[in-house]
Amino acid sequence: MPDTPPKEAIFTRLTGAEPDSRAEPPNFLRHVAALGLTKTADGLADVKLVLSWLMTALGAPSALVGLLVPVREAGSLLPQMLVAPHVRRLARRKWVWAGAAAVQGVALLAMAAAGVTLSGTLAGIAVLLALLMLALARAFASVSYKDILGRTLGKGRRGTATGLAGSISAAAVLVFALLLMTGWVDRFALVIGALVVAGAAFLAAAVVFARLEEDRTEPEDAEFSLRAMLDLFGYLREDPQLSRLILARGLLTATALAPPYLVLLASGATQGTLDSLGAMLLASALAALVSGYVWGRMSDRSSRLVLVFTGIAGALGMVLAVGLATLGLEGALPVALFALMVAHQGVRVGRKTHLVDMAAEDKRAAYTALSNTIIGVALMGAGVFGALASLAGAGVTLTVFAGMAIAGSWVAWGLDETGGKT
Repeated sequence: MPDTPPKEAIFTRLTGAEPDSRAEPPNFLRHVAALGLTKTADGLADVKLVLSWLMTALGAPSALVGLLVPVREAGSLLPQMLVAPHVRRLARRKWVWAGAAAVQGVALLAMAAAGVTLSGTLAGIAVLLALLMLALARAFASVSYKDILGRTLGKGRRGTATGLAGSISAAAVLVFALLLMTGWVDRFALVIGALVVAGAAFLAAAVVFARLEEDRTEPEDAEFSLRAMLDLFGYLREDPQLSRLILARGLLTATALAPPYLVLLASGATQGTLDSLGAMLLASALAALVSGYVWGRMSDRSSRLVLVFTGIAGALGMVLAVGLATLGLEGALPVALFALMVAHQGVRVGRKTHLVDMAAEDKRAAYTALSNTIIGVALMGAGVFGALASLAGAGVTLTVFAGMAIAGSWVAWGLDETGGKT
């Protein structure tokens, strides 16, 4: 018998399955490579940590710094119902994702340029405008990706690809975090360099993804109109499982919203914002490194149970953080943050895998757009709620978020099983 081709051997080793077609092994590796590059870029240019620190270092007003997360989340999620019809009219959708990745790369390079040429309010406005460009491009990437993933990889491989990419990218972010903590390199120069590397990573991901082997399919007759947009909401009535998944995902956003409040709890125990930045990135990178691939394999077996477990784990991490702070053990809060970020990694992998597996091919783009638009609104509302709750203290806010995570776990329990190769 002839030797197994290297790409097929790697595919079988990582997924534990035989490929369905000649194109699947190279496609799997291209998905891992492209996602690994973009996830690395996301870690190097983390909105909550890196960009917030950069704008503060540049002397931008605090009001502009506070707009970073809303611009990133709203810009990438809310437009997706407008974007979806245009994506559905394309016979091959890999070009949408590749083009969006290239735009995000240019946006990150623009942020780096602003960092070395501008200061104060002007620098803050420039970074926000570049972030808005990045977020809008992310909307196109998000709408197209789940559909492309479903077309080019079979069930039982999708979660593994996304999870493995997360673990690979975490290693690069881990090095960045350690450099920030050691102070061996000027930290401002290090952050600017990280933005340049992040921009280059997105551009490289665009090239890799453009080589994906995607079969041409008949374009859908989809046009944007207010009626068409409202019709998308009809899927919530037609498919109760979609409604339940969106509700579970909305409640589990608590794992994404909670980390800044752990930083507030830890602020009295740190040596300043620079050390805090390194510690936060270190915890996040380690969590992705040790859990991404594992959550991916588990999601391919049962994404429903992954969502259940991660809701519980996230709540326990938040409760642990509150308990440590109450006992005056703020120095141990990175342990709680690590547990929370492990749970958050599972939420991200689990909900993506579940949506792709549950949706028929002709509905994936619509389901993705509808889900992300609703979650975009929910994130904005939860962010405002979190800001108001923080007036009562970070501990109270985290307790509320822990309750949300538990509720999300309970809602996810009622989801149908979709995992496994069919």
